[in-house]
Amino acid sequence: MPESIGLLLHDTARAFRYRFDARARALGVTRQQWRALFHISRSEGLNQAELAERLDVERITLCRMVDRLEEARLVERRADPNDRRVWRLHLLPPAHPIVERLAEIGHEVEREALVHLDDEERDQLFDSLKRLREALREDGRKQVA
Repeated sequence: MPESIGLLLHDTARAFRYRFDARARALGVTRQQWRALFHISRSEGLNQAELAERLDVERITLCRMVDRLEEARLVERRADPNDRRVWRLHLLPPAHPIVERLAEIGHEVEREALVHLDDEERDQLFDSLKRLREALREDGRKQVA
C-alpha cells in the first residue's frame, strides 16, 4: 500500500520532534514546556485559555504546566487589567536564553534535514506545505460555518 501524504507528514514531523527533543533535553525543559515558552515568546501577554488552545491541551493540564514554569522562574502570570478572572502570561528574564537556544536548535535540525534538498526543492517544499496548510484551514472554516 502506498504511503499517504498525511502519514508521511506525520512521520516527518515526529522525526523532527525526536531530533529536536534530544537536543533540547539538555536545557532542562520538557517538550510541552518548550512549546509553551515558544508560544509565549511569540505572543507575550496571551492568556492561559489561548495558550491551551495553541498547545491543544486541556486548561487544567496547561494550568499545571504554567505552575511548573512559574516555579522554575521562567514565566509569570499577571492579572488582566480588564478582567480579573484572566491571567496573562509573560516570560521572565531567565527564559529568554532558553527560548533563544531552542530557536537555534530548531534551525540546526531544519538545516540538517534540508541539506538533502537543493534550493529549488526547498523553496518548492516550503511553498507546497504553506498552500496545503492554508487549504486545510480554509476547508475547516467552511465546515464550521
